[in-house]
Amino acid sequence: MEVYLDNSATTCLCSHAVEKMTFIMNNVYGNPSSLHSKGMEAENEIKFARKIIAELLGVNNGEVYFTSGGTEANNLAVFGAAHAKNKLGNKIVTTAVEHSSVYESCKALETEGFEVVYLKPDLYGNITETQLREAIDDKTILVSVMFVNNETGAVLPVDKISKIIKKNKSPALFHCDAVQAFGKIPVKPRKINCDLLTVTAHKIHGPKGVGALYIKEKTNIKPILHGGEQQKKIRPGTEPVILIGGFGAAAADMGNISQNYKKVSELHDYAIKTLTGIEGIVLNSSEQNFPYIINLSALGIKSETMLHFLEDKGIYLSSGSACAKGKKSHVLTAMGLPTERIDSALRISFSKNSSKEEVDLLSQALCEGLNTLVRKARK
Repeated sequence: MEVYLDNSATTCLCSHAVEKMTFIMNNVYGNPSSLHSKGMEAENEIKFARKIIAELLGVNNGEVYFTSGGTEANNLAVFGAAHAKNKLGNKIVTTAVEHSSVYESCKALETEGFEVVYLKPDLYGNITETQLREAIDDKTILVSVMFVNNETGAVLPVDKISKIIKKNKSPALFHCDAVQAFGKIPVKPRKINCDLLTVTAHKIHGPKGVGALYIKEKTNIKPILHGGEQQKKIRPGTEPVILIGGFGAAAADMGNISQNYKKVSELHDYAIKTLTGIEGIVLNSSEQNFPYIINLSALGIKSETMLHFLEDKGIYLSSGSACAKGKKSHVLTAMGLPTERIDSALRISFSKNSSKEEVDLLSQALCEGLNTLVRKARK
């Protein structure tokens, strides 16, 4: 039995997405910008997908802009906001645990002369409202804070940020990377009152290579790509109709988010109880974190070694963000965890399809790995 517990890296395609993409590949081959009927067919597929995503977010259709994925959407938000607002200040507030597509964008902006404040988390990856209040001021032009951390499952206080910006008389735009939250809990930009919000398809059983950025009506940001008239010139380029169609189909196929969350919460609690009962396993996530993600360490065994051991048994996890490609986690480092725990970290990430049987198989394999691999190390 294959045990796939790396859903924060990517998910398998749902059947509805496959069917929609196959239909478009075979039948809807026009350029959506063309004025003839084949172009209109393609444009209608985009409109339909945009409508589904906008409805899930509770926003207007025209506020959803398609991108090549979460990384491009985050880059567009961060660079676009910073360059649009730089006459009002040069300070950016973010966290030290953001996804690399935000973190590295902010690092790049520092080379342009922007001041970036990276808020440090506690041992469980949490950022406090007090930290945000102290960092955001009248020189701050952008606040970029993720909804759910992709490595630890820490839920950040994104519902407080808009009020702090207003209270501190800051001109800042508020961007939220909601990639890990979208499709698992209700994500409503208007509720948290953000100006920009990122989602992507391949975390919700849609295709890789397509994401979206919500841009609040009348919010001004600078494009990072230049070309044609597509998407109001904010994100020009011929739209990938097949991928966008698959995104829309996956979004429509989420099912009952509340029921899925309840099921995964029960699975999370079962997994915590089961796995922390194994000698040598230490939890890096808080038990109160987002239930779809668990971060733990198998002490004494390098992450890569344990991952390959599990892979041989048909069990698939990760050591952290897939984008890091095996490099030491900047998230766990920022949390101040000991090197031994960082080097042996494993991330378990569930989907709505995950099961207790998978957790049991993982538990058995971890026990065997801890005994076998430690013995090998001692010889």
